[in-house]
Amino acid sequence: MDPLSLPKLKQHNSLSNIIAIFLSTMAMLPKNLHSTSTPLQLLLVLLSLQRLFLFQQWNWNPIFHLLLLFCFFLVYVLRVGALAFKPPSVYLVDFSCFKPPSTCQLPLSRFIQHASSIISFDSQSVEFMAKIVASSGLSEQTYLPPALLSSPPKTHQREYIKEAEMILLPLMDDLLTKAKLSPRDIDILVVHCSAFCPSPSLSSIIVNKYSMRSDVKSFNLSGMGCSAGAIGIDLAQNLLKTNNNCYAIVISTEILSAGWYSGHERSKLLINCLFRMGSAALLLTNRKEASKTSKYRLIRTLRTQTAFDDKAYLTAIREEDDDGKLGVTINKGLLPAAGELLRSHMTILGLKILPLTEKLKHVVSVIRKKFNDKEGEIYMPSFKTAIQHFCLPTSGRALIGEIAKGLNLDGRDVEASLMTLHRFGNQSSSSMWYELAYMEAKERVKKGDKVLMLGMGTGPKCCSCVWECVRPIAGDSNKNNPWRDCIHLYPIEAVSSIFQT
Repeated sequence: MDPLSLPKLKQHNSLSNIIAIFLSTMAMLPKNLHSTSTPLQLLLVLLSLQRLFLFQQWNWNPIFHLLLLFCFFLVYVLRVGALAFKPPSVYLVDFSCFKPPSTCQLPLSRFIQHASSIISFDSQSVEFMAKIVASSGLSEQTYLPPALLSSPPKTHQREYIKEAEMILLPLMDDLLTKAKLSPRDIDILVVHCSAFCPSPSLSSIIVNKYSMRSDVKSFNLSGMGCSAGAIGIDLAQNLLKTNNNCYAIVISTEILSAGWYSGHERSKLLINCLFRMGSAALLLTNRKEASKTSKYRLIRTLRTQTAFDDKAYLTAIREEDDDGKLGVTINKGLLPAAGELLRSHMTILGLKILPLTEKLKHVVSVIRKKFNDKEGEIYMPSFKTAIQHFCLPTSGRALIGEIAKGLNLDGRDVEASLMTLHRFGNQSSSSMWYELAYMEAKERVKKGDKVLMLGMGTGPKCCSCVWECVRPIAGDSNKNNPWRDCIHLYPIEAVSSIFQT
């Protein structure tokens, strides 16, 4: 070797050593760089490296020392800056689900008898509704509000308010008791109900009943359909990003007496058959100390919609019939439109949460099919590699089946959805919380597990939330859980067997 090349080689090796040591030191840096002990820890790292250099008797140029110090300073500034501007985590402290009184239960035989006594329904309408309810997957223990159990049904403003107070006030009491909070501790309140939008709003009714603070940020959402539960969480999350040390309550409900249809059009009678009483309230916070006591941490939310497409937009719409009676029309194109919406939504979500291996398998299969094996199948990524539990829309067994097929889920993955539909019916935006309550009652959710909540509503729109369980919750399963008195009866094999492979 040429002796003249030795200094260059030594210099090259020294520079390589600097880069290697710099990269390894980055990994040694503490994660909590914003703590008070960070400067001391950083200084100890630098001194350790200095001793290492002396021990190896490396002949360093002073410029290398300055370069190394500058690199450490740059890493420190960048990481501290990133932590300083990082929004606080949002935690789910607890949630409550409303369980109606037994006097509101409506067995199938009673439903048929009751519908037959309503003058506005002819025999064909009653027969159609009986057929839909019998094949819907609903049990004999679902609930309707007192106003709809009257003959004729009471569908006017006063009854709507009574139903709202019957549901919302006990729900708020239970949630505040669980969290050991006062109504005046709440900073943000979000209430959503599709069919009923009074003035003053439902959120204002709660603020008035509980004498909440004058500066509470209250919001009332309407017309968002079954996706409103996840949308309300997304709204609360955005508010918590810009307001520190806050508590937020999100309430999902539906006032069924305001959505009852008393006409003859079959496309509007479906609402009477599937929707049942239910409501849920959840407490969110961005307080740092909540990380030790909360149940879940919100990892991600995602919203997509296809309201820009006229065909999809008209698949479910509230309108009057020929006699001027108001109802929600559900068209035959709803399932295909929901399938397209779900496909685009889950594609975006998969890019964000799926592991790299699943993404690569999909890409490789697409390339192989295009250039090599024309008859080969494209690999569909498995969401079960990133998600352990699924809370799906309970709009009916057909929709649950389509979603399960599209996501390659098995009977156990959709068990909570099917059992919630069976026991409580379609509770619109609050159903996902009854599903999570089912999983907790079965003690299936473990620390570190991730839960996907998927809401799909009119528009059509789709919204999803991904939660991570941050503490063991097995001991909490019996605290006012709506499944407490019947969880030992579930799952019902006759209901879940249609999805067994």
